Amino acid sequence: MQLVLVRHALPTRIQPGTVNVAGAADPALTELGHRQAATLVTALAGEPVEGVYSSTMTRAVQTLAPLAAALGLEPVRRADLAEYDVDDPHYVPVHEMARLDPATWERLRAGLLPAHVDVPAFRARVVAAIEAVAEAHQGVSTAVVVAHAGVINIYLAHLLGVERELPFPLDYTGITRVLCGRDGRRTVRSVNEIGHVAPLLAEVAAVRG
Repeated sequence: MQLVLVRHALPTRIQPGTVNVAGAADPALTELGHRQAATLVTALAGEPVEGVYSSTMTRAVQTLAPLAAALGLEPVRRADLAEYDVDDPHYVPVHEMARLDPATWERLRAGLLPAHVDVPAFRARVVAAIEAVAEAHQGVSTAVVVAHAGVINIYLAHLLGVERELPFPLDYTGITRVLCGRDGRRTVRSVNEIGHVAPLLAEVAAVRG
């Protein structure tokens, strides 16, 4: 089977002190983010998609929604696909991080998760979650998983035996493909396909300045 791993689209920034009732930031998509999410419908048209999954975080749920609707499939939300920042009280989109949170930005650039993250626990949770999706869709089918840069990266690092937790830059709605054999073999076919969303990524770059 084929796993199609998709990073969520562009979310809003949530400043410290402006949190939801649970105490953690859970940003929705921006208007540009919604347009990015819509590009997945054509990008994955014709794929034999059998199941669609997302983390429970709003930015992932909203990114998957147009594709799920177009395919007529009921999205499955999994808390174990949530990003490492699921409990953080604020959220800074990565394209703003160099300016607003330079210390974290430098760690991310070095391929490292933020210092407060329990990396072994995060890796174990993510790998188990994505492998559960693969096991549920054996054969020639495709399952789409909309998650987060940290989630996708640490799974790829696990597959490739890479020490760095964040080995690849992943763009908003970038598509990564992993082929999963019945024998347990996993083959990374592509990382961060962005042809479908490139013009809208240029808009993000323009906002960044």
